[in-house]
Amino acid sequence: MLVVKSLHIVFVVSWFAGLFYLPRIFVNLAMVEEPAVRAHLLVMARKLYRFMTPLGVLAIVFGLWLWFGFGFSGGWLHAKTLLVAFLVVYHLACGRLLRAFAEGRNRHSHRWYRVFNEIPVLVLTAVVFLAVLKPF
Repeated sequence: MLVVKSLHIVFVVSWFAGLFYLPRIFVNLAMVEEPAVRAHLLVMARKLYRFMTPLGVLAIVFGLWLWFGFGFSGGWLHAKTLLVAFLVVYHLACGRLLRAFAEGRNRHSHRWYRVFNEIPVLVLTAVVFLAVLKPF
């Protein structure tokens, strides 16, 4: 079980690195005016999204393995699962925003992306407190 838990933590940390950094690239994309810089940021964003997607999948797979394979239970786990589902939606929303940038259809300001960038921080905080404190 400790190996599975360790792998879950490694993939969660790695996925979150992408969830923190990709919206930061969006901030820069929303501000940039030079075509060469824009093209470079789009390449970075595409590569990051393709890299972080399997990390998120593996984080979820190992989390489910812990839940169903080792019998973790409690209301805290249901709340954590709901937050993870929200993160999946956030991840997919990042993919849609990336496509919008690639197609020249961005409709948000760099300030909007700065706020959007903070969402995973709040979710991570809640998930960590739920997993450590198991309040219910």
